[in-house]
Amino acid sequence: MREGGKEQRVRTGRSLNLILWFAFSAFALLVVVLVMLVQNALVMRQYRENTLGLLSDARGRMETALSDVPNAYVLGRQLTDIANDYGLSVYLFFDNGTSAFDFDDATYSELAAMLGGYKEEGKLPAYLISQGYISYAEALSLQGRSAFLLLTVATGQYGELTAAVTWLSVITALVGVVLAFVASGFVAAIITRPVTEVTARAKELARGNYDLHFKRNYFCAELTELSDALEYARSEISKADTMQKELIANVSHDFKTPLTMIKAYASMIREISGEDKTKRDANAQVIIDECDRLTLLVGDLLDLSRLRAGMTAGEKAVFNLSEEVYRVAGRFSYLCETEGYTIETQIEDELYTRADRDRIDQVLYNLIGNAVNYTGEDKRVRVKLYRKGKNARFEVIDTGKGIPPEEVDTIWDRYYRTRRSHKRPVNGSGLGLSIVKSILMQHDCPFGVISEVGKGSCFWAEFALPADDAPANTARETRAGEGRK
Repeated sequence: MREGGKEQRVRTGRSLNLILWFAFSAFALLVVVLVMLVQNALVMRQYRENTLGLLSDARGRMETALSDVPNAYVLGRQLTDIANDYGLSVYLFFDNGTSAFDFDDATYSELAAMLGGYKEEGKLPAYLISQGYISYAEALSLQGRSAFLLLTVATGQYGELTAAVTWLSVITALVGVVLAFVASGFVAAIITRPVTEVTARAKELARGNYDLHFKRNYFCAELTELSDALEYARSEISKADTMQKELIANVSHDFKTPLTMIKAYASMIREISGEDKTKRDANAQVIIDECDRLTLLVGDLLDLSRLRAGMTAGEKAVFNLSEEVYRVAGRFSYLCETEGYTIETQIEDELYTRADRDRIDQVLYNLIGNAVNYTGEDKRVRVKLYRKGKNARFEVIDTGKGIPPEEVDTIWDRYYRTRRSHKRPVNGSGLGLSIVKSILMQHDCPFGVISEVGKGSCFWAEFALPADDAPANTARETRAGEGRK
C-alpha cells in the first residue's frame, strides 16, 4: 500500500518490543508468585519450629517442679506460671482422666485414653499437631500413679500471621508487577530502538541509498557485530553497484564500437569498394575482425555467468601441467616475432595435477595474456612453474607499472576496470581475471597477486599434485624467448 506517495509495508508478526515486554512482565509475575509461595511455606515452617522450641523449653523448666512435688496446689501453680511465661496451656492428669491439680475439677478421660494408647505403642513422649493446636505429651509417674503431661498452644496466631503475610504478599506482588510492567517496557524500548534504527537503514539500503552508515557502538556486542556486518555489506554492495555501472558503460562501449565499424565498413563495401576486390576484401576483413571481437566479448560474458552459476564444471582428470604451460606459453610466440616481446619460461618438468584441463588452459592463457597487456616498455614476461610442497606453483611476472595497494583487492572483481593506461596486444574483454578467479575457486586452488608500484606484478596460482602422479623430475629447465612449441 502507498501513503503520501511513499510505500508503506505492513508489519507481519508480533513486535519484538511487545514480545520482550510480555516476556519480562511474565517473568516478573512468576518470580513474585514463587516468592509468595516460598514465603508462606517458610513462615509456616518457621512458626512450627518456633512453637516446638517453646514447648521444649517450657518442658525443660518444668523438670524441677515435677521431680520435687511439695503438694498438688504448689505444683499446679508452678507449672501454670511456666506455661503462662511461654503462652502455653498445661494439663496434668492421671491415667483415669482426673486432674492432678486440686483447683481443676475437669475430667480428661478421652485424652487419657488416647495418650494411654500412644504409651502402649511406645510413641510417647511426642509432639502432636492437630487442627488448631500444636501439643507436647509425655507419660510420667506422679505420687506413685501413672499420669500424663500435656502442653498445648493454639495456632490461631499462625492463621492471623498467615493472613497478614498473604495480604502483604499480594500488595507486594501488585506493586512488583506494576513496576515490572514499567521497567520491562522501558528495557524493551531500549533494546528494540537500535534494532528499529538498523531496520530503517536496511530498508534505505534496499532502495539504493548507499550514503548511509550502519557502524555504531551499541550497548551489546551482538548489535555492534550486526552493524559492522551491515556496514561491510553496504560497502560491498555500493562497490558492486559502482562497478556494475562501469561494466555496463564499458561493455556498451565495447559493443557499440565494433557495431559502428561493422556498419560503416558494410556501407563502404556497398557504396564505394563493391567493384574493387582489394578494398572490398580489406573492408570485409575489418568486419570479420570486429565480429570476432564481439564474439570474444559475448563468450567471456557467457563464461563468467556460467562459472558463477556453477554450470561449467567439467570432468577432472590427471594431466601434465608442465606440458600444458609450455603449450599455452607457445601460443604467444607470434608476439615475440612481430611485436618484439620476450616470453621467458622457467618450468619444472613432469608436474601433474587433477583438474578440468580446458578450464586450467583458460586460466593459464588469461594470466599470461594479462601480463603481456600490462608489462613494461621492455616487453618482458616471465612464466614459472615449480613444485612447492604438495602443490605446483604457477607464476606470471610482468615489468609493468604495478597495482596500487588500494586496487589489489578488487582486480579479481568482474566489474573492475583498472585505471592504468596500456596497449593491448592481446585481444580481450577485460573480464579475464574474473574468469580466472571463478575457475580457480571451483577447483579450490589458492591464488593471488604480489605487486609493487613501479616494479611490476606477479600473479600466481597453486595446483594440487595428485597422489598418483607420474614421478616428478626435480630438475628445472629455463627457457627464454618463445617457450617450447
